[in-house]
Amino acid sequence: MKKIITLILILSIMILPKYVNAEELKDTAKASVLLNVDTGKIIYEKDSHTKYKVASLTKMALQIIVLEEIESKNIKWTDIVTVSKNAADMGGSQIYLSENEKMSVYDLFRGVTMASANDAAIALAEYIEGSEEKMTKRMNNLAKKLNLKDTVFKNVTGLDEDGASSSAYDIAKISEELLKHKKILEFSSMYEGYLRENTQNKFWLVNTNKLIKMYPGTDGLKTGHTDEAGYCTSVTAKRNGERMLVVLLGEESINSRNKDAVFLLNYAFNNYKVKKIKAKSKPVKEIKVKNMNKNKIKIYLKKDANILFKNSERGKIKTKIKLNKIENLYKNKKVGKYYIYVNGKGKEKIDLIVKEKYYKLKLINIIKNNIENVILGKV
Repeated sequence: MKKIITLILILSIMILPKYVNAEELKDTAKASVLLNVDTGKIIYEKDSHTKYKVASLTKMALQIIVLEEIESKNIKWTDIVTVSKNAADMGGSQIYLSENEKMSVYDLFRGVTMASANDAAIALAEYIEGSEEKMTKRMNNLAKKLNLKDTVFKNVTGLDEDGASSSAYDIAKISEELLKHKKILEFSSMYEGYLRENTQNKFWLVNTNKLIKMYPGTDGLKTGHTDEAGYCTSVTAKRNGERMLVVLLGEESINSRNKDAVFLLNYAFNNYKVKKIKAKSKPVKEIKVKNMNKNKIKIYLKKDANILFKNSERGKIKTKIKLNKIENLYKNKKVGKYYIYVNGKGKEKIDLIVKEKYYKLKLINIIKNNIENVILGKV
């Protein structure tokens, strides 16, 4: 029966129109966002700030925190977590953890990412913060840090609870933040695997995001479902070096969720392209200075300068740099703006930063340097 349903889904996706006009763009979700990840630009949105339950999409905030802890070396993938009774007793989606069972952070994270396991989510929350309540508080602090106005977390699992809410817009922003941690795609792109593989309790993990197999380029990100939230997803795919993201909330079925996701992804990939202008890894300007700790100040973009174009658009691109007064500078300090114009109209502005510390030398050091330059014949 499952094979028949899968075949129907694949066929329904294949017959979706390849090209659609903007006025024909629609979906059956309660709320939605279609976004280009390379530029952060929203291509399409519907009721994007209306508050809804978001089911297991909640777990993306937990995933961000776990990855931050790994990157900060506060925890390791090989750390062994002892499962509490509280975690083992969690209902809903699970990997059937037992009280006092020991499992690595790596395997628990696979359980959260692939199977949306509530028991694994609680085990990780308790391991990092000591309790679900403390982890929920940290997730809400993350939401505030990301300036999310529609999001309130009440637990780490996304199970229906009064007062919990988010929006399609906020979930898109959480998804963007999660995608900054490149390791997530290693997990979210896995379609199947095993836990406890060499034991009698071998457990087969299958990714809840079936588009990983159905839609070329899909490598994440998270699905969710509860009675109140309906069927939700944040799905991302990459083609020809460009990454798109679709958020759908409140779909009536897995089938409608997948069809809408593919419909919107098809529209994005077939109608938009990204023009890469300047990478943040290379300085956009070098300024010669005197009487400072360095002879040149290197100015960088805070993020890559990319512009999203419709395929039908043609434009002449110009850039302009506007710098603040150069004084003592610390690492990552904003020093100006980088403006991008298309056909004479402002299209984008990006903060300019320095990646090193620059400061004015004291008079005694200036005199010393001048004497050394005279002796060495540099002046």
